[in-house]
Amino acid sequence: MERKRVLLGFSGGIDSTSAVGILQGEGYDVVALTIDTLLDNETIAKAERVAKELGIEWHLYNGRECFEREIVNYFCEEYAKGRTPAPCTRCNSLIKWTILEAVANDLGIEHIATGHYFNIEKHDGNYYVAKGIDPAKDQSYYLWGLSQGILRRALTPMGNLIKSEVKEAFRDKSESMGICFLQRKHYTEFLESKGIKMVEGDIVNEQGILCGRHNGIARYTIGQRRGEGLKEGMRVVDIDGTNNTIIVGEKASLYKSTLIIKQFNIVNRNELLTSDDITLKIRGIGLNPERPITIREIEDGLIITSPDPTYAPAKGQPVVFYRKNLVIGGGIIESFE
Repeated sequence: MERKRVLLGFSGGIDSTSAVGILQGEGYDVVALTIDTLLDNETIAKAERVAKELGIEWHLYNGRECFEREIVNYFCEEYAKGRTPAPCTRCNSLIKWTILEAVANDLGIEHIATGHYFNIEKHDGNYYVAKGIDPAKDQSYYLWGLSQGILRRALTPMGNLIKSEVKEAFRDKSESMGICFLQRKHYTEFLESKGIKMVEGDIVNEQGILCGRHNGIARYTIGQRRGEGLKEGMRVVDIDGTNNTIIVGEKASLYKSTLIIKQFNIVNRNELLTSDDITLKIRGIGLNPERPITIREIEDGLIITSPDPTYAPAKGQPVVFYRKNLVIGGGIIESFE
């Protein structure tokens, strides 16, 4: 393989365009790869046009089938079960970086890169995703599922940049926001377009007493206070997908001290189980425990115990484990206590 070439995941937007210049400045011959994950023709044409303007080689990969299967179907199925999926995290590990690695192999290119804001550090023979220097844009949370094989080959051109400064340099370029395949639809509208039926069911309190009726569990998430059938003072504290039931309670019931984690990826098992300075992060809940957590293994998962209860965790959400600026692993919430 030619070590000075790099295959860059490329959309033609602010971040991937910036990454081209940085990598070229470091002496790399940049080859652009646009992965078609249900992209429209205009988006693909834009990526090709920008690559041509930059004078770099450009390739298009048809990833539609695997994206539909692994990301879109997963998103719909999780919501139908009353869970809260994280499609971007799953897409990074199963689609974007995996395809980059495979295409780089086909082209004989050693290095791979994207426009993500993160860094990579090597310690004791292991490669770690590390936080980018811009706390407002750091995307290390989404990359906990990357394998050692990918991290060993990856470059991080955006890790030491500040997003606001990058945007200032590219005022005329757009950037993608939100979940790409929703195409600006509300997620429930998208689910219905994919055949997910919104079936009415019971709303009960924590004692099992009927409190009202809901109009489809996919319309609700943990901590929600407004919606069909939710009376004043009610908060969604759990969703029973098996019985199509919403459980409501008071705010205090949303604080959980124990999380059961499945589908996890860990850099170093011994480090995870013996370190006393591990913190966790769950995006979207607004309140993460500040003090270190404790972790122990069970047969097919991990049990996390926190001295500071986690507020409103939801089944299906990712939990990411940090030691200072390093991501030492992550997994999916299966249940909580």
